Amino acid sequence: MKLLVVTCLKEYLNDVSKIFKQANIDVFSTSEIVGHRDGAPFNLLEDWFASGDEQFDSLMIFTFTNELNAGRGIELIKNYNATLKENFPVRAFVMPVEKSI
Repeated sequence: MKLLVVTCLKEYLNDVSKIFKQANIDVFSTSEIVGHRDGAPFNLLEDWFASGDEQFDSLMIFTFTNELNAGRGIELIKNYNATLKENFPVRAFVMPVEKSI
């Protein structure tokens, strides 16, 4: 089992929902977050959150799924980001789940 975690702007929720559907992920949870950063990073586009006083309403979306679906989700998000015209890519990572009940 894997934990797939995605962070994105609130405006991207419908797109991420479609990506999850394509990856055979039908159940997920969301949590509202606000990204902050103290100090300017070297490359703003490579960073997770804004610098300075900027704040963005974002979401953390997470789901427990199998390895195949998690991998498919990551690939679909990569493809989505490649076509994104905004400077706020969807971020995602997969973590192993060692035990569950």
